[in-house]
Parts: sequence; C-alpha cells; structure tokens
Amino acid sequence: MKKIFILAIVICSVSKTFAQQEAMFTHYMFNTLAVNPAYAGSRDALTFTGLHRSQWVGFEGAPITQTITLHSPILNNKIGLGLSVLNDKIGPVQSTTVNADFAYKIQVGKKANLAFGIKGGLNMRSAGLSSLKLDNQLDDSFTNNVQKDLLPNFGFGMYYSRERFYAGISTPSMLESNFTTKSVAGSIAFASEARHYFVILGTVFNLTNNGSIKLKPTTLIKVTNGAPIEGDVTTVFLFNDKFWLGAMYRTGDAAGLLMGYNITDQFSVGYSFDWSFTNSTGKYNSGSHEIMLRYDFIYTDQSKIRSPRYF
Repeated sequence: MKKIFILAIVICSVSKTFAQQEAMFTHYMFNTLAVNPAYAGSRDALTFTGLHRSQWVGFEGAPITQTITLHSPILNNKIGLGLSVLNDKIGPVQSTTVNADFAYKIQVGKKANLAFGIKGGLNMRSAGLSSLKLDNQLDDSFTNNVQKDLLPNFGFGMYYSRERFYAGISTPSMLESNFTTKSVAGSIAFASEARHYFVILGTVFNLTNNGSIKLKPTTLIKVTNGAPIEGDVTTVFLFNDKFWLGAMYRTGDAAGLLMGYNITDQFSVGYSFDWSFTNSTGKYNSGSHEIMLRYDFIYTDQSKIRSPRYF
C-alpha cells in the first residue's frame, strides 16, 4: 500500500508544472474533506469543522475565505457521507461552492483502512466588475452589474489511514468550466476552473516514553496546470494530547506558526499566522490569519469518545 502512494507522489512530481486556484488554508490538515471526498466518515463521529482565513491583511481586495464541512460514517462505518460549503472572495470576484461527498471504506489490514470517495456539487461565481477603479471609467466592458454563473462539478479521491498515519490522493474538481459575465460589449470570460490534484500525508509518533509529547508532521502537495507544484509542510508538537504548537512552510510563498487546544475530548480550536516572504506580496501586507473550530457530535462507538483521534 505504501508503494502505491509513493508511486502516486512520483507521478505528480514529474508531471508538467501547475497554477494555484483553489482556496488555501494553513490548517489544511483540518480541512481534508474539502480536497479529498474519501475522508468522509473517517473520524467515527458526526464532525463539524469551520475555518476562516483572512489573507494578506492590509492589502486591498485580498482573499477572504470561509469553509464549513460536516461528515459522518453510516452503516457500520462502511460508508461515509459529507457536506462542504466554501465561500471565497478575491477583489470583485466571489465564489461559493457546495459539495456532497460519498466514501466507501474497506479494511486492508488489522488496523488499516482504504477508502474511495466521490464528490459532486455546484460552484457559483460572480464578478462585480463595475466596482473596479479604472483609468477609463467609461470602458463598456466594466459597466455591468454583478453577473452570476452556476456550474456543476465532481471529483474523486483515495484515502489510506491507520491510527497514526494517513495518505491520500485526489482531484476534487474534474471539470474545467468557464465563467462568463455580460456587458454591453458582449459576453466576457472572466474566470476558468483548472483541474487540481492533491497528495496528502501525515503521521504522529511519540517523542517521550510516556507519550506526553508527540510530533505530528503533515504535508499537502498541490498540482495544477500552468504553475509550479506547491507544497505545504507542517510540523506540530502535541503536548498531552491537549495543546499543539508548530510551524509551517509553503514552497515559494510563505512560512508561519500555528497553535491550538483540545478544550474537551470533542471540541478543538486553533489559530495560525503566516506571512509571505516573496517581494511581490510580502512587503504589501501584514500577514494572514486563520481561525479553526472543530466539534465531534455523535460517536458510532461511545468507547471512542476518549480515544485520541489525530486526523
């Protein structure tokens, strides 16, 4: 199984270079359902996760993103169902995506599972081009009101997991649709969806004999046509399965810090701050902030309430 995922990573690495278009999160390890539908139902609970990201604070028109995911296992944990909503605003363009997720899990070892997932939903994108400040305010191409397009999409993924290790590969949006807006000058294509590929990996292991301090490294590799392959690498120290503190690095873009706390066995909160180290963006903003909330509502097995769930 590990050889399969290593091969998948190699295939992605030698592919032609790729452009990032999907919303990014420093807390990507808490937002797995958004990129891989096979993750649905993997926490043995009805799990709610909310994330808010304010990117490049102080830069006019910078991205502001919110996402909510909800997923749960059913039918003796063989099936996972999920729902995700994402709202992303960049300058005059706003995107809202709603997806439903389905996963089927099979046991491939004593404590290992392999899940296959599909994702389907709708993406609504609008462009308020008339709000832009132009050198020529009489340009007919920018005199329209907000125009909305509603387009379908679907994707799939694979997710392998053990108690302290996971790996996955997915493409959440297979269709490369074009969004258009209308003005007196005619229809204008203002955005096109690009197919993205994601590889995720993570593990956790003890640094002390009694397990009071653990190390939890994770990574997310993003690939899409027209831009360099981008990877997020995060290392988190987990103290007494309660408090975590770590650092992240995003290739060619940013570095940051994140921290969080398991308030109860069911409720977790997290915060991160990252900043761009590139001259093209870093000197024009005050960094990016994220807030994460996660709550596990209903357990399929009540004995698992106090069992640590690292992913």
